[in-house]
Amino acid sequence: MKPEIVLAYEFVEFIPDELKERTLYISITYCTAVHKCCCGCGREVVTALSPTGWQLTFDGKTISLYPSIGSWSLPCQSHYFITKNKIVWAQKWTKKQIARGRAQETRAKEKYYGEAQLPAATPEASSASPVVSTEPNESLWGKIKNLFL
Repeated sequence: MKPEIVLAYEFVEFIPDELKERTLYISITYCTAVHKCCCGCGREVVTALSPTGWQLTFDGKTISLYPSIGSWSLPCQSHYFITKNKIVWAQKWTKKQIARGRAQETRAKEKYYGEAQLPAATPEASSASPVVSTEPNESLWGKIKNLFL
């Protein structure tokens, strides 16, 4: 059983260059939430807030993100929910489950935005998993830029 992790949160306009452990940075301006992976690997996890992406709930005291965070492109393959500032660990997914989740995300985007307005999607580029860095020091803006390439 993994230890309980409680996250702090900071509402910011710009995501800082240096992220603190166990802190979720939220930029409403840029519809983005960023944190270091909760497994302790040190990688940054970027979640895009959108009608078909992650939903952020702030009740005045705590934050929650839905759906789960699945760091499928990281070696750790961490999977967890952020619920009322706490990390709730979830089961690791198989490759088949990851592919199914990415396909479902693509269908949701097509339904919401219309197929003609979507950029060409590949399973690797799907936002069904957060944008994660395989390099611990990759800049946030570099990761966001890679989202659209």
